[in-house]
Amino acid sequence: MRVSLRGPRRPALRAWIRWTAGFLAFPIAGLAGRAAAGPVDDAMSALVGGVVTGAVIGAGQALVSSGRLSPPRWSAATAVGGGLGLLLGAALVGHRTDLGSLALMGAVEGVLLGAAQARALPSAARLPWLWAAAMPVLWAAGWTVTTLAGVGVDARFTVFGATGALTFSAFSGVLLHRLLPPTAPSRVTGSNSLREVGA
Repeated sequence: MRVSLRGPRRPALRAWIRWTAGFLAFPIAGLAGRAAAGPVDDAMSALVGGVVTGAVIGAGQALVSSGRLSPPRWSAATAVGGGLGLLLGAALVGHRTDLGSLALMGAVEGVLLGAAQARALPSAARLPWLWAAAMPVLWAAGWTVTTLAGVGVDARFTVFGATGALTFSAFSGVLLHRLLPPTAPSRVTGSNSLREVGA
């Protein structure tokens, strides 16, 4: 008797592609933040815009996380971290929009965002502090890529654009897999999972 088992095909790759596609939540979140608070040019607009933007990004990330993140916890953590982080970061650079200022603002926001999100990771996460440590770098990279791509950052958006979001999502997706690998579905049904040939 010969028995062969066929498992799920590359669940990690599928989960990464899905997470990376979640970059589309960023421009939507940016529009929502701008509609709620206008351009980031004072403390109130930074706080309100950051909270709204963070809530939308968090909800989008939870949606594409392949069930690894709790939507309420992740959205709330991203809203709090994003709002306070943007408030502090924008104030620190005087709301300037040159490349160096935006990278620094992103790094500062990433510190608060990463700390909040790390606490929202499931208890099964391995080394959640790595997520907190990576967010300042990745958030700064998002602003850097967006600025270098020629996006009109002088409009003082609440979050970096699609090019930066794609970069951020691709790299953070690799990290998320290291901390929370996707759970492979265990299906054993008929000829799709258990095939017997011969006797």
